[in-house]
Amino acid sequence: MQRLHFATVGSVDDGKSTLIGRLLYDSKSIFEDQLEHIEAVSKRRGDDYVDLSLLTDGLRAEREQSITIDVAYRYFATPKRGFIIADCPGHIQYTRNMITGASNADLAIVLVDARAGIVEQTRRHSLLVSLLGVPHLVICVNKMDLVNYDLEVFNNIRQEFENFAARLDLRDVTFLPISALAGDNVVSRSANMPWFEGSTLLHHLENIYTASDSNRIDTRFPVQYVIRPQRADNPDYRGYAGRVAGGVMRVGDEIMVMPSGLTSTITAIDSPDGPLTQAEPGQAVTILLADDLSITRGDMICRPTNRPRSSQELEAMLCWMDDAAPLQIDKIYSIKHTTKLARGKISDVLYRLDINNLHREPNIKELKFNEIGRVTLHTTSPLLFDDYHQNRTTGSFILIDESTGQTAAAGMLLSPRS
Repeated sequence: MQRLHFATVGSVDDGKSTLIGRLLYDSKSIFEDQLEHIEAVSKRRGDDYVDLSLLTDGLRAEREQSITIDVAYRYFATPKRGFIIADCPGHIQYTRNMITGASNADLAIVLVDARAGIVEQTRRHSLLVSLLGVPHLVICVNKMDLVNYDLEVFNNIRQEFENFAARLDLRDVTFLPISALAGDNVVSRSANMPWFEGSTLLHHLENIYTASDSNRIDTRFPVQYVIRPQRADNPDYRGYAGRVAGGVMRVGDEIMVMPSGLTSTITAIDSPDGPLTQAEPGQAVTILLADDLSITRGDMICRPTNRPRSSQELEAMLCWMDDAAPLQIDKIYSIKHTTKLARGKISDVLYRLDINNLHREPNIKELKFNEIGRVTLHTTSPLLFDDYHQNRTTGSFILIDESTGQTAAAGMLLSPRS
């Protein structure tokens, strides 16, 4: 069954957890004991309705404050499709959690409160969705029941978002008026909004086309582990395990190993389900080659005529995630890029991005918590990478503060500015 990984984002209290609860409830994807539990909790808190957000707000601190702190993951399926949901936090201090939840998503749902309209966190999360290269975006104008299902309210929010997003790299944007609490246009069409002729949210999620979103041209296979089981029945087995980051790898393909430049041919592809004739983006497999080559973790298998870029001088968009210390120019950080661990430093901040108006602010010497900017990065050894917009795996990295072990930033590698 085809699977869609989507994230819900937006400002705090816009109804993200309630929306997911509604999807699970109306699609009959929750167990009876789960329903009984949230009914009891809702009654104990004095609510006159079943609080469906409790299906995803799993931490005690979240339930006590009625907010989402960590990224909550849920799975459900319909006859048409399976879904992995990442319910991302809305508070500004948990933006880094939101980045984690949305980084691998095929689609993002941005919740907007119909009463409040577009707010700072809506802009921030939409910008991050754009930077993270999420292919599809759904703007759900929620709580339409609290504005009497007014078409003008919906149209005004749509226009405001379109004006803001004109400078963002958003390829596919859909607008839906919904009420997660009442269920309008979530799974079933709303009789309260006859003016809306589009599909329901679930119908949209079931039918959105994602096959062309992954890069199936540029073969990229970061080696994670060299497998040498040394079993008596196959003493010479030597496989290279990892996850296909791009392209389609087939038995018989000629390959090149970077950075050595050595070439060979794929003789077999093993998987947890047995031998394969080909491996596609996202699949975890083990590659066997015709030749015994010196290959280690962090090497990249590609095609001889289609290789990743290799450089120690890079440019990137950086989302600073460390709330304890700002970015420091020339400080040495650990860099986690695909399966490779390197070291490097930020040599310059080219500009900081203003979240509200997308203006570029030059002459910046540091980035603080939740700030976003374009930087130049110098590494101690070359990184094998692609532009992030071509490959979200080989074009992304994280910075780690070596003194604390904490993730300091998430970065997206870009082509140098001309």
